[in-house]
Amino acid sequence: MKKLAVVVSLLVLLTPVTVSSQQAGAPIKALEYDSKAKIAYLLDMQSGAVLINKNSAQRIPPASMAKMMTVYVAFDLIKKGELSLDQKVTVQDSTWQKWNNQGSTMFLRNGESVSIEDLLHGIVTLSGNDASVVLADGIAGNEKAFTDLMNITAKRIGMKNSNFGTSNGWPDEGVTYVTAEDLGVLGSRTIYDFPKLYEKFYGLTEFTWGGVKQANRNPLLGKVDGADGLKTGHTEEAGYGLAGTAQQNGRRLMMVLAGLDSFNGRINESINVMNWGFRAWSTKPLYESGQIIGNIPVQLGSDSNVDLVAPRDIGITIPKAFDGPFKLYIRYKGPVKAPFTKGDHIADLVVKPAYGPEQLMALNAAETVEEAGFFGRAWNGFKSVFGA
Repeated sequence: MKKLAVVVSLLVLLTPVTVSSQQAGAPIKALEYDSKAKIAYLLDMQSGAVLINKNSAQRIPPASMAKMMTVYVAFDLIKKGELSLDQKVTVQDSTWQKWNNQGSTMFLRNGESVSIEDLLHGIVTLSGNDASVVLADGIAGNEKAFTDLMNITAKRIGMKNSNFGTSNGWPDEGVTYVTAEDLGVLGSRTIYDFPKLYEKFYGLTEFTWGGVKQANRNPLLGKVDGADGLKTGHTEEAGYGLAGTAQQNGRRLMMVLAGLDSFNGRINESINVMNWGFRAWSTKPLYESGQIIGNIPVQLGSDSNVDLVAPRDIGITIPKAFDGPFKLYIRYKGPVKAPFTKGDHIADLVVKPAYGPEQLMALNAAETVEEAGFFGRAWNGFKSVFGA
């Protein structure tokens, strides 16, 4: 939500924990990580806490990490029933001529018929430039029309500073750009919005097509416990990058690195960053999925108030070496106007820990609230004045 309103409701103030002046005023080295990547972003998905933030709002060429958006669009259409995994797409001659030996490839053959399921494996596991464009052709008719769909979808899910001119991230003179923050949004939304599809396609260590077995280049797989995605990227322009994620003991971290100068450098730094995130920080549970957290007023609605619920298990991320008091607030842009639907994001839970920036987690409407008619608005107004 843009430009959130001032804090409106103090939910919980924990009993303060004594903190020495040295701890309170001096930088805490345990909380700092000096990444070797030019761009580094580490997000705790359960709490919304940003653990590393190095140039995360800077526009960068995504290279093959752009394919995450291609996959998201396909997942979205599959979930809506507008695309099926067994649907076949024919490799067009023009697409094959351009992409059969251009960078990473699935080794698709000219004129062959291939399923959406196999194309998605070719994109996610093999990073196939050819697979991305064939999928784009099959969904939208041509790549240009598909990138229009990519950009519409990116704006809808909250990617504020990204643009896509290709389906595979091939250099296009700056038309395609993202930020690490936006890739964090994209990765998180992929996992939250399509959990079954995410589990099916991400995290495979290898895939074979046309008799050619290729390994997944994701350096986290098999090296960090719980790693299961997402996407590497490399071009001369962008350097070596990775959007990676791992889950340990119910806690999931999302990482984006970019601008590393070598293949091995990406391996080492991605493993170090992810391990640091799990070892230096812990998450304290706050609310379970579906739990009612608070209640806020509704304007012009069939109900004058609505309960807010946690859309998933949420918690606060704190450094393992330090502890301290924290405050919880509900924050919303209000009054919230009807109509809205059950499950809509209409407010946020704000956690203010003793150390570090505030942590922000979405809260959803517990019920659908329709727009009230004249008499309904009059009655709600009467109740608000007289407490009826």
